[in-house]
Amino acid sequence: MKTQNAFILLASYVFYGWWDWRFLGLIAFSSVVDFICGLKIGEAQDTFKRKLYLGISLGVNLGLLGFFKYFNFFIDSTVQLINTMGFQANSYSLQLILPVGISFYTFQTMSYTIDIYRRQMVPTKDAVAFFAYVSFFPQLVAGPIERAANLLPQFFKKRAFDYNLAMDGMRQILWGLFMKVVIADNCAVFVNQAFRNPESQPASNLLIGAVFFSFQIYGDFGGYSNIAIGTGKLLGFKLMQNFAFPYFSRDIAEFWRRWHISLSTWFRDYVYIPLGGSKGSKYQSLRNIFIIFLVSGFWHGANWTFILWGGIHAALFIPLYLFGMNRVNIGVVSENKPLPSFYELGQMAVTFSLVTVGWIFFRSPDLASAGGYIQNLFETSIFQKPQMDIRVYLFLCWVMIFIGLEWMGRREEYAIQKMAFTRPAIIRFGLYYGLVMAVFLFARKEQEFIYFQF
Repeated sequence: MKTQNAFILLASYVFYGWWDWRFLGLIAFSSVVDFICGLKIGEAQDTFKRKLYLGISLGVNLGLLGFFKYFNFFIDSTVQLINTMGFQANSYSLQLILPVGISFYTFQTMSYTIDIYRRQMVPTKDAVAFFAYVSFFPQLVAGPIERAANLLPQFFKKRAFDYNLAMDGMRQILWGLFMKVVIADNCAVFVNQAFRNPESQPASNLLIGAVFFSFQIYGDFGGYSNIAIGTGKLLGFKLMQNFAFPYFSRDIAEFWRRWHISLSTWFRDYVYIPLGGSKGSKYQSLRNIFIIFLVSGFWHGANWTFILWGGIHAALFIPLYLFGMNRVNIGVVSENKPLPSFYELGQMAVTFSLVTVGWIFFRSPDLASAGGYIQNLFETSIFQKPQMDIRVYLFLCWVMIFIGLEWMGRREEYAIQKMAFTRPAIIRFGLYYGLVMAVFLFARKEQEFIYFQF
């Protein structure tokens, strides 16, 4: 077990250092601080010391995150505000490189010290296991954001090769590669074209660009999560599900239970509930909802577009909450039926459309660009034939195939999981080879994972 953990730690540091070895010191420093603070919180008997060491842990992690990710944003925003008030201020910014994955591993380490402070887990004295937990390479740079209570105990068990788990992991990796290489990377071509100069294109181009970005970001991030979870299975680890077919959601509340699950549940457990959740007055509950969505938007990046994106989702969620409809759609849509009803189809279409409008702000470089994109989207040219490469129509077929496979596998952890057990061998292996061929045939110029920037 100790040898296995040491190997994983070494592999994880090599993996992370391959991107930029200088930031190995940053993740090591964060790990040392939280390892020591965890021990001190566990040892301390009086509340003051427990709060002190928790404060050190949170201060260091949020300080690092704030400096590297938000320093320039706050400086530039302050300067703009001062200039707007009629005073003259000069902008000062640093040429900072954002360490890849810093938003993910800082949240992962904070969950450790917070859970110890809450007495929900005891601190570990095994530094190697803890460092391996923080830097676990499959999910280090883009999640899922694992909780210490789930992942850390798995480092204290001797892991043996499990054929069935490994095969399941290989299938999940294959599906993740299909989502990333075939769906996301090909969507990116048309998305980049649409968002490059939206004012000079017909609205029909912009509509395709917005819809394709919805599939790009899902294929990109969902694909990475599947690859990470599948790789974890190969190594004997079980990571949490990060996506649960979010575009089959029937309302915004359901969408957030299915999209980036590790982040939304992190904010729920460590921000929303400590603020009081929905137990206080109606005003306090609405305040907490706004905070959680705005913070979620800000987590994604130092740009007002992300904050407004979070605000849009808050505005869409609140009516459901006020009318007690935020937990109506809990189960799988059309769980015992092959096809959705017209009503369910309409619900999914409306939810997808609202989410897609929000993604325009997420994708745009600034608020002015997002506003211009949406304004141009509602011109009469939306009825014109799109001025795009003919391949866009061919690729629409792949998107439809993707939607069909997701729909058939919506009851499982990932789309093709159960197909491996319920279909004849000729169909099963035909599907595998088809996905492999699609990955090789439709591989484009390398597109970096979107969430690497966060």
